[in-house]
This record gives sequence, structure tokens and C-alpha cells, in this order.
Amino acid sequence: MTRVWKWNRPVTVREVLEDLQQERTIAYTTVMTVLDNLHQKGWVRREAEGRAYRYEAVSTRAAYAAALMNDAWSQSDNPAAALVAFFGMMSEEQRAALSDAVRMVQGPDTSPAETPPTTSSTTSSTPPSAPPSPGPSGEDPPEGPSSSAPPSPAPSGAAPNPGSVPDAGER
Repeated sequence: MTRVWKWNRPVTVREVLEDLQQERTIAYTTVMTVLDNLHQKGWVRREAEGRAYRYEAVSTRAAYAAALMNDAWSQSDNPAAALVAFFGMMSEEQRAALSDAVRMVQGPDTSPAETPPTTSSTTSSTPPSAPPSPGPSGEDPPEGPSSSAPPSPAPSGAAPNPGSVPDAGER
């Protein structure tokens, strides 16, 4: 998958073979078998071109990574503790990337100085980019705790099941 993602376009077995052979000796049939297996598992789609196929990734590497993280997190018996442990392992660069991602998900650019402080007892469950919608009687909805569920990393079907390919690193 690394080689297919690297080109970000449909590739042939021959192209992948030639790329891999710059690093190690590998047989054409091995590359063809791996790409066929990835196709059967739904990781790549293929289109006939003469007597060969061109293979293209079904999802991005980012969607694959997000699906792996989501799968691991959902299997935890204590998701909050798992996140705290994960954040503790992150480098400063990774924490900055996480902060950027949170800002993108939350909507328009708002710096911490512009965001009104919240108390631990009440936070709005309405995203900052959308005004609160009135309730059925026309009054503002009551404020309550925000949802602790994370946003979905990718639309349904965007990434194949990460458990279906045990080692996709160099495939």
C-alpha cells in the first residue's frame, strides 16, 4: 500500500516491481499476488489496461490511519484514559498538529483569547460555528454537557477495515 499511496495514481504491477527492486530483489509474481490480494480485500480497485491491470488505492493513507486509531480507541475499556496515555506519547509537533486538526473540525478560526471561558458545570453542545437553534417553543435550548464522542474520522466506507490486512506497510 505504501507504494500505491506514494504515487497517488493508478499503478501497474511493473511500476511497483521496478520501484521495489531499487531496494531489494523481488519477483514480479510476488508483487502481482500482493496487489491481487489487496484488490480482493477491497484495499485497491483495478482497471484492465491491455493484458495488465492498473491498481488504485480505495482510500487515502490518512483515512487508513484514522480508521486504525478509531478501531484501537473503540476497543478500550476506558477511552478517556487511552486518550490521556496517547497524548502523553505525542511529540510537541504531533500536539501542534492535533491542535490544528481540532481547530479545523470546530469551524472558523477562533483563537483562545477570542473564545469565552467555560465552566466545568456548563458547556454548550452547539458547535461554535453554528448559532444555537431555538427549541420547539421558540426559546433557546438549555445548555448541557457537550458530547464526549469524537467526530468520525472518515465517512462510512471511506477506509477498509484495518483488521483485514495484517501488515500493509510495504504492500
